[in-house]
Amino acid sequence: MTFSLGPKSKANLVGVDDRLVSIVQTAIKETEQDFTVFEGLRTIERQRKLVASGASKTMASKHLKQPSGFGHAVDLVPWIDGQPRWEWGPIYHIALAMRNASIQHGVMIRWGGVWDKNLSDLPNSVPGIQKAVSDYCARHPGPDFIDGPHFELRA
Repeated sequence: MTFSLGPKSKANLVGVDDRLVSIVQTAIKETEQDFTVFEGLRTIERQRKLVASGASKTMASKHLKQPSGFGHAVDLVPWIDGQPRWEWGPIYHIALAMRNASIQHGVMIRWGGVWDKNLSDLPNSVPGIQKAVSDYCARHPGPDFIDGPHFELRA
């Protein structure tokens, strides 16, 4: 089955760097798991609220307008039975699609499931992606913030 971005997802890509938008557009066509673009560019006010609530850990978010004038991050959430669902099983499929799309476009992406590697350096399978997250958690024990829906341009 081929998926496509809905109107809300497209609206949430406004203000996001074109390279990242292109990767998301490729990934949605190739993924086995439908997803929504839950967030793209954020305002400072929104970021402050997310940090205050613990949903984000930094005011230096790539979701904020960068020096280029665009946001450099998106949150892609599995779309299941007509609603967003934050579940790891489907997130691995999205990460794999984003991995492959980033390679096709030749753009380095950092993923919130494995912060310390380029997404393109992760294995080309869902079990491999899942193991990479497990390995990352073993390398970074403690209160590290694992954020499966988050994808950002690598600086």
